[in-house]
Amino acid sequence: MPDYYQILGVDRDATQDDIKRSFRKLARETHPDSNPDDPEAEHRFREIAEAYEVLSDPTRRASYDHGGSFDPSDLFSSFGGIDEVLSRFFGGFPFGGGQRGPDQGEDIGIAQTITLEEAASGVEREVEYRARVRCSTCAGSGSAPGIDLATCDRCGGQGSVRVTRQTLLGTTVAIAPCDRCAGRGKTVVEPCPECRGGGSVADEVSVSVSIPPGVDDGARMRLAGRGQAGDPGGRSGDLYVQISVQPDPRFTRHGADLVHRVTVGLSEATLGTEVAVPTIGGDDVPIDIPAGTQPGTVFKLSRQGMPRLQRRGRGDLLVEIVVTVPDRLDAAAEEALRSYGLAMGESPAEAKRSRRRR
Repeated sequence: MPDYYQILGVDRDATQDDIKRSFRKLARETHPDSNPDDPEAEHRFREIAEAYEVLSDPTRRASYDHGGSFDPSDLFSSFGGIDEVLSRFFGGFPFGGGQRGPDQGEDIGIAQTITLEEAASGVEREVEYRARVRCSTCAGSGSAPGIDLATCDRCGGQGSVRVTRQTLLGTTVAIAPCDRCAGRGKTVVEPCPECRGGGSVADEVSVSVSIPPGVDDGARMRLAGRGQAGDPGGRSGDLYVQISVQPDPRFTRHGADLVHRVTVGLSEATLGTEVAVPTIGGDDVPIDIPAGTQPGTVFKLSRQGMPRLQRRGRGDLLVEIVVTVPDRLDAAAEEALRSYGLAMGESPAEAKRSRRRR
């Protein structure tokens, strides 16, 4: 597995701004247009782009930090040329010579619900949804099998045409996608019988999603190229998976920390006791409640909380003590508590039996 941090020249605790700055600098230095005589330039740029695609996405970065691996074909599924990454990052083609090609497919959003325990350990989920996918009959070209695409006679296969416009500043010439081939440079002579020239068909899709340890409720994961298929020659849209973490009755979550409330009786808080505390890993941990523990006291079990999503280590498990005060006592318990109160110099109310005799 490549070291993406080393490839981008940043530390493992680098911020998103650090990663963006480094990618911008390296992209300009290594882009093939800037190195026309270097046959390895495109390979280096793809490596840098792959590192950026992983580290710029918080969920994907967390998975990588925990040992997850990525298939470049998944990161750049239906990758429409090396300038596609630059287009999405820079908002255009900063090196010149590029133009918008065939339209990419639409993004798809789906929801996935997991338990708090699954959020703590990480989980692999197989998600299913319906989407337009590349036609297998024509491999997404839109052309009937055995029939080659024809070079567009309007743009000569360039995918773009010069458009002359009259403006207040005079005549301007711009480069625009060819309206006949939609920027593809090729046209369909005989449409594919399966997709009728569209290059895609509707189908049921199944994708494995690696949800990293420490993911929080409301997190959104992006799987590049797993959305709707684009026009022939265009890249597919992305799949966004919205994560919902079910509440766990045992814990309240605060970032990477978990809070568990333990209820003890008045005598247990006064004289001390031992209680078993559940952990997110499943095993109970015994803790001593010392004599004289006050309501609201918090005991900390270090590193027994949730994994930290973008950092190493775990949060803590905070055990809060709740002391119950009985609202009903039998005669023996009432007499014992009254004796205790008098011994402590307190002034408890008279016994209920005495009040009734009056």
